[in-house]
Amino acid sequence: MTAQRPTVVHVAIIDSGANVPHPHLPSVADGIAFDVDGGASGDVVDRLGHGTAAAAAIHEKAPDAVLHVVKVFDRELATTVATLVRAIDWATERGCRVVNLSLGTPNAFRATELAPAIERAAERGSIVVSAFAMDGRRWYPGSMGGVVGVVMDPDQPRDEVHVIDFEGKEVLRAAPWPRPVPGLPRERNLNGISFAVANATGVLARVLAGAPEARTARAALALLRGRTPPSPGGH
Repeated sequence: MTAQRPTVVHVAIIDSGANVPHPHLPSVADGIAFDVDGGASGDVVDRLGHGTAAAAAIHEKAPDAVLHVVKVFDRELATTVATLVRAIDWATERGCRVVNLSLGTPNAFRATELAPAIERAAERGSIVVSAFAMDGRRWYPGSMGGVVGVVMDPDQPRDEVHVIDFEGKEVLRAAPWPRPVPGLPRERNLNGISFAVANATGVLARVLAGAPEARTARAALALLRGRTPPSPGGH
């Protein structure tokens, strides 16, 4: 019986851009930047370091994934829902299998604005991964149907995720730590729900390479339920 060959998984990272080459991130396939005024450009320089760290965490766990940068943050981690919608649509129109959206909004009324983009993502076979909750509040689109929501657990190993029931919904539990920087205590490095999402995306991208039929949030959770795929290199 012939083993199924892994498929190439394309991952869009909606964040603050990416600086490459970087010791933890050798390259990305391409990128685009959207500003809050509706403009688009090729300036994906990461002035915050946040997007680079998120992309590096994904690359660490899924080194064969093809990464696409979608910059929506420039000098602060703030944007508009309209900009997020444009970013999600850009990624799903190009067939990205996974869309990593580290943040979102705690404002429930924004769900109606985000819903069409999430529905289009599902129709195109793209899986959106986003923060489910933070500081006791649900976030959107991470807590919406059709999205893989993520919660953080500081005691979770960085190379593992677990499917758990959280507030009546299956979500992924992941560690909030990015790739370690030698000599820097992890508490002093960037950390939080954004990196729990990135770690979850990396593990998911790795397992999706062997499951080309999995094209929905439900299928993704089913693949990860009760197990974590082997780390790159088998360790």
